[in-house]
Amino acid sequence: QVQLVESGGGLVQPGGSLRLSCAASGRTISNDAMAWFRQAPGKEREFVTYIKWNSGSTYYADSVKGRFTISKDNAKNTVYLQMNSLKPEDTAVYYCASRHLGSRTYSYYSFLSGYEYDYWGQGTQVTVSS
Repeated sequence: QVQLVESGGGLVQPGGSLRLSCAASGRTISNDAMAWFRQAPGKEREFVTYIKWNSGSTYYADSVKGRFTISKDNAKNTVYLQMNSLKPEDTAVYYCASRHLGSRTYSYYSFLSGYEYDYWGQGTQVTVSS
């Protein structure tokens, strides 16, 4: 129903910047939340940030707060992750995910779990190294 394709990963030096893109297709994103997760070698999947599409409300993990920014482009049906002041510990495969929202209420905490998301992209590798 929804296809997500990430792009923009690559190799950067510590302190550098990178912008990831996640293009959605299949339907127009509207009453959804879109999120970024990451997984480093030998570690479990980690929540990074999410955005609620209609309201624009965002939330960030403490590890990236102040350095990463999630944004969206409604016309392009695309979500972005601007990553600044990158650190070696940011090295991971970054995944885009979407969660369709209904009329029920949701706790913010539920958005932090990857199991709550319906669709996932294939991932894009980000490597921060000197």
